[in-house]
Order: sequence, then structure tokens, then C-alpha cells
Amino acid sequence: MRLTEEEFAKMMLQKGKEQPAPPPKSSKYGSVMEECQGIKFQSRREAKYFRELQARQYAGEVSYFLRQVPFFLVGGVRYRIDFMEVWKDGSIHWVDVKGFRTQTYKMKRRMVEALYPIKIVEA
Repeated sequence: MRLTEEEFAKMMLQKGKEQPAPPPKSSKYGSVMEECQGIKFQSRREAKYFRELQARQYAGEVSYFLRQVPFFLVGGVRYRIDFMEVWKDGSIHWVDVKGFRTQTYKMKRRMVEALYPIKIVEA
């Protein structure tokens, strides 16, 4: 590859400067990662639900909640549910925040509900 004197001078000027970061790679389904209170969420919808859960906890409806609870399935497959909510009355709600329902998600959800005595609710 050959450079002209002009291109070489331009390249040498750029060498000492910080290069701009490449634009973030877009998600397959159009979701945008969002950070809330130092926690990175896979979508804006999931971050919004997290803030709603915090408000419910503050209001006294929810005792506590856990994020990214793993379920271990046959064949070494792991499925992570977005939120496990424990309400004041002692009931447990399993919530998965979805914008797009893939075939893989549907299959894993059926497997989890067949293996464990739970019902997954979509938000």
C-alpha cells in the first residue's frame, strides 16, 4: 500500500490523538442496553420493570426480589429468569421481561415449568 505525502502527514497527526470509540453494536431484536443504579440491563423495558419493583418494595407490596435467578435444565442447559419477587403475603412470582418471544425462549420456558413447580409470568 502506498501513501501520498499528504495522507502520510494526516496519518502521523492522527497517531497521537485518541481514536473515537466505534459505535455500539446493535442488538439482534433492537433492544438497547440501559444502566440503572450501576446495574446493566439487557433492555430499557427490563430496567423500567426493575424501577417499578423498587417502588413496589418501597410501598410495601413486595418484601424483596432477586434478579437473574438460574434454573438448571437437562443437558447442562441453564435458563435465567429476570426476576423472582417475594410478596408480603408470602407468594412468589417468577417474572420474565420480554419484548420478543423467540422459539428458544418458549421451549426453555416450557421445560422450566415442567421440571419445577412454578408459573412464569411475562411482563
